[in-house]
This record gives sequence, structure tokens and C-alpha cells, in this order.
Amino acid sequence: MVIGICQLDLRIPENRSLKGKRHVIRKLIDRVRHRFNVAISEVGDHDLWQRAQIGFCTVGNDRRHINSSLDKVVDFIEQMNLVEMVQTEMEILSV
Repeated sequence: MVIGICQLDLRIPENRSLKGKRHVIRKLIDRVRHRFNVAISEVGDHDLWQRAQIGFCTVGNDRRHINSSLDKVVDFIEQMNLVEMVQTEMEILSV
């Protein structure tokens, strides 16, 4: 079993409130869930208006497929142009 984990540190540059942040993050998470078969959630920076941490993971049996899936999700989020990616951390575990 291979588990792929990714954490994204995001910046929401033109956001002015937590309500606006929730709207952007909810839209991002819903679109990723709809398009890809990954578990995704906001995992940090809950009280900051212009920052967010998103975590997502996927499970499979082929390391290359898992790596490709994580890369596709990251590319999709970048192409949405809702947020700026500050940092990306990926880890692939074989169990």
C-alpha cells in the first residue's frame, strides 16, 4: 500500500475577512473533491484572513501513480488562480 500526503501553505491575497477566506477555501476544496479522488481538508491557519493550510492524501498500490495524482491536484489548484502557493510539502509512504 502506498500513501501520498501533501500539505499546501496558501496565501489569499485580496481577502479581507474570515468569511471571505471560508468562501475561497470551500470553493477550492469542493472543486478538488469533485475532480479528483482525494481526501482534502483545511488543516491549519484557521484564524488568519489571508493564509490557509490545506492537506490532502490519496492511497493506491503504485508509487508513480500516487506521485502523479498529487502533482495533478497541485497543478489544478495553481490553475484555479484563487490562491497563491507559498509552500508545498509532499510525502509518499510505502506500508
